[in-house]
Amino acid sequence: MLKQWLDTYNPKTIEETRNALREIMQEIALAGLYRAGFYKYAAFYGGTALRIFYGLPRFSEDMDFSLLEKNESFRLKPYLDAVVEEFLSLGLKVSITEKEKVFETAIDSAFLKSDTIWKEIQLEEAYPQLHIGSLPSIKIKLEVDTLPPLGFETENKLLLKPFSFYVHCFTLPCLFAGKMHALLFRKWKTRVKGRDWFDFEWYVKNGIPMSLSHFEKRASDSGALVAPTISREEVVALLFKKIDSLDFKRVKEDIVRFIPSDSNTMELWSPQYFKDLVLLMKWG
Repeated sequence: MLKQWLDTYNPKTIEETRNALREIMQEIALAGLYRAGFYKYAAFYGGTALRIFYGLPRFSEDMDFSLLEKNESFRLKPYLDAVVEEFLSLGLKVSITEKEKVFETAIDSAFLKSDTIWKEIQLEEAYPQLHIGSLPSIKIKLEVDTLPPLGFETENKLLLKPFSFYVHCFTLPCLFAGKMHALLFRKWKTRVKGRDWFDFEWYVKNGIPMSLSHFEKRASDSGALVAPTISREEVVALLFKKIDSLDFKRVKEDIVRFIPSDSNTMELWSPQYFKDLVLLMKWG
């Protein structure tokens, strides 16, 4: 089954193979969480949710979840055995460990790591033209926000592999609001996350409205906003200022390994292009 699953991605490079294998692991992990009843309490959001359920044309690394109600005592640990069992049911071995907190935060984390998956697929025999050899283990971080900003909307989205099941997900306008918050207020000093700008372009090109009300809640909750509300004009001004500060060479370098090798999606990327996209945004 796993070989046929990987074939649907038609990987052309080692990096594309690695991205596809990571996504297969992510979907198996989602299935394990479903069996454990995790989605009664949490919803899936972030880039991986956008990729798997809404068709974002780039790969993503981590798996982000938000509780539906604040509960600072919530832990991922009771659900992790079900994830391991889901892999075992497919004849695959993984390890998963909860991250120990050095200091108290609202994020509970765990790390999923591949063990023998690549031996099962026999990648070198399956794709001799790629000269894969031995692929290193893939590690995926799972995070759940136990004290999330609320006011978001969710919907159930169907996944067909490894079996048919539903995952509780943020709606697109609320996902866009989360992305907007990351674009404007992510505290990474000089690091540039080109993936954020790739996603922003995708939202605008697909006519997805941004939930201004959920953006306000996220920004207020993080301390990024002093006033309880923000206008569209103020968001636009913040975006223009952020765009003017970007090093587009570094923006492009960050995204390139997550998109197809033959993609020309970044040819137009420039400060003026993104400012024009801002002016085309829809609001919800």
